[in-house]
Amino acid sequence: MPDPNGFLRYPRRVPARRPVPVRISDWREVYPPAGEELIREQATRCMDCGIPFCHDGCPLGNRIPDWNDLVRTGNWDAAVASLHATNNFPEFTGRLCPAPCEAACVLGIAGGDPVTIKQVEVEIADAAVERGGLRPQPVPAPTGRSVAVVGSGPAGLAAAQQLARAGHAVTVYERDDAIGGLLRYGIPDFKLEKRHIDRRVAQLAAEGVEFRTGVNVGVDVTAEQLRARHDAVLLACGALAGRDTPETPGRRLRGVHQAMAHLVAANRVVAAAGEGRPALAVLPDGTPIDAAGRHVVIIGGGDTAADCLGVAHRQGAAGVHQLDLYPQPPAARDEERDPWPTWPWILRSYPAHEEGGERVFAVAVQEFVDDGTGQVRAVRIAEVTVEKRDGRRIVSVVPGTERELPADLVLLAIGFEGTEEQPLLTQLRVTRNPRGAVDARPDWQTGTDGVFVAGDMHRGASLIVWAIAEGRAAAAGIHAYLGGGTPLPAPVDPGAQPLAAR
Repeated sequence: MPDPNGFLRYPRRVPARRPVPVRISDWREVYPPAGEELIREQATRCMDCGIPFCHDGCPLGNRIPDWNDLVRTGNWDAAVASLHATNNFPEFTGRLCPAPCEAACVLGIAGGDPVTIKQVEVEIADAAVERGGLRPQPVPAPTGRSVAVVGSGPAGLAAAQQLARAGHAVTVYERDDAIGGLLRYGIPDFKLEKRHIDRRVAQLAAEGVEFRTGVNVGVDVTAEQLRARHDAVLLACGALAGRDTPETPGRRLRGVHQAMAHLVAANRVVAAAGEGRPALAVLPDGTPIDAAGRHVVIIGGGDTAADCLGVAHRQGAAGVHQLDLYPQPPAARDEERDPWPTWPWILRSYPAHEEGGERVFAVAVQEFVDDGTGQVRAVRIAEVTVEKRDGRRIVSVVPGTERELPADLVLLAIGFEGTEEQPLLTQLRVTRNPRGAVDARPDWQTGTDGVFVAGDMHRGASLIVWAIAEGRAAAAGIHAYLGGGTPLPAPVDPGAQPLAAR
């Protein structure tokens, strides 16, 4: 029975972030552990509502009121079991997910303060490590069937674990030199230290999952070879095709790059330092992409842009401007636009924003300005208005508002256009839809029998919690396809969408 007065006795609190001058001098995570007293207090705020809408906000169907109450009563082992029953990697979601479950919390109605669900989740996940580690669950009786998982991001890893625990032989193919997908080289360490990935990879390996890194499927291994080795194939290659702005004058100047190129280069430097090796933040061709001493302009207002902002601070940028096409969002939910329990459009400030830099709203880049040698020296921007007409976005420049911002390094963080075009798709006779994603039938198969798809490759760039949910659901489809007995949990279907006002 929950404490019916907990939310009245305790205000919403989260642990204080590490001080800015300290944390920008290293790459460690921004948040320290909460401490048992604080986290039990916050779990006590959960009312265990008659209809817990947090379940609807979370595509994984996490049993949020259950593990909140288990934390409240100090039953940590049961809380760990309850959390892992629906989420393979809560230490990832607890650190990286923006928490649509909290937006759907009943305590958030009419501007109230929701339960700190995300913080409780990450503390339970960390408690699992502290209380005996992530124990492998090897299967006692193999099925004799084999599955190839192409891509080792959260969708691929979740599917691999589900299938391995069902008794199938699973091989994960990753074209990079280490497992984790964007978790490894796309997410900075100050949000997710890579030891969390390494622990899960060790657990999966102990459960029988085989990992093959440095293998570009479709090039190093053909689709024909892959299908000859395995009874089913899951495509979980993500949505890495970055949106560009080729029509903007000066786009091809030196110093103008995709944001993900900057993040990957920075992550490789941090990884090398952890191994005691020197490394520079450079592109694959050796072009420097370090923000040290540079005036940086980041174009985009989302998570990727904030990640670049935090990286630029730690690299020692001379100054940073972050540009957003849209006007500054309100501080609180607009109930007419985004009624509870849907995900609201509000101003979201990340830890990186309190570390420095300037945010500029309702502007668009008109030109990348050449310094005369082919290197960018500034961006020319103008204020704009944005409106929707017949489903199309119309951007209009406000006359007389043009100005320049200094820029030695420009990073494009304006979203993704879907999964990359690659030889593997052609070889499997799998096509991308107009959104750049790969469609799935109700059983998660693509148009090619025995070939399945999940995660951002199917959904488009989305939240980590959706990637894990789709990985689990696709694993259930593969298990059924291979003649598995007891069904695996399938939290979503291919057409599932986030909560939205109709």
